[in-house]
Amino acid sequence: MLSVVIPVHNEEQALLPLYDRLTAVLERLGRPYEIIFVDDASTDRSFELLSNLVETDPRLRVVRLRRNFGQTAALSAGFDEARGDIIVSMDGDLQHAPEDLPALLEKMEEGYDIVSGWRKQRNDHLLLRKIPSRIANWLMAKLSGVPLHDFGTTFKAYRAEILRDVNLYGELHRFIPALASFYGARIAEVPIQNPPRAGGSSHYGLGRTFNVLFDILTIRFLLKYLTRPMHFFGRIGLASITVGGLILAFLLVKKIFGHEIIMAHGPLLFAGGLLFVVGLMMFTTGLLGEILMRTYFESQGRRIYAVREIRSRENRPAAS
Repeated sequence: MLSVVIPVHNEEQALLPLYDRLTAVLERLGRPYEIIFVDDASTDRSFELLSNLVETDPRLRVVRLRRNFGQTAALSAGFDEARGDIIVSMDGDLQHAPEDLPALLEKMEEGYDIVSGWRKQRNDHLLLRKIPSRIANWLMAKLSGVPLHDFGTTFKAYRAEILRDVNLYGELHRFIPALASFYGARIAEVPIQNPPRAGGSSHYGLGRTFNVLFDILTIRFLLKYLTRPMHFFGRIGLASITVGGLILAFLLVKKIFGHEIIMAHGPLLFAGGLLFVVGLMMFTTGLLGEILMRTYFESQGRRIYAVREIRSRENRPAAS
């Protein structure tokens, strides 16, 4: 079964054309499907239009959030409601062409767990959107080790079991492939169209660039140090304690030989003491991180690995 999850916020002009084009594509696929619209507290007639569509299509469901939680939360709500083996997410503003959906599914049939759309020809402002996006995508590809050209697009296809291993917070929906790579997900991408918006205004702008950069740093830390935070904080702490200790040892030797320390080397004494204390704090942070990491995995019964399949010639008794 195929589930299509579409977060919506004030997209009344695009909803009916999107629904018509999407259902036409899904009918041609000849496989069972469901469409899940997640209304992220729209203030226009989006929910009213979707409610009318529900009355005519049993394969359509609408989830309405109590307030505007953001796109990541809306996608997470849709993923939780989805019942399909394959889940496709896309935007509700018609900047994702439903006609590209079969290409994602065809690529997934080659054995991939996630297939991401790639807006190869973007219809965006060069300075405000294109250049910041290219820089962010390049950084994310280098830091995560996932060679995608376009992390930002919502148009992606996932195997349902992959999404069960990924918890979404903040604005991390664009980095699901990077998070899933922690569990060994096989990832590919296919070129998609990037038509202009059907109406309304974009919810993204240059101001979000800094948020994306912060998210990139978060993803890098999670991918490399989630299960070993002491390796990150411990290295910083060791370097800080070493430098601070050498400075203090140097000043101690000078003091032993009768040199004035406070007046002659006051700033250096302060720097050495500060570095030493910061190093101890980093070690303490690393130890607390190790405790929190173990509490997180053990209290929730989560595993630090993911099994793709198990093969055996052992004869198993039939389930009662």
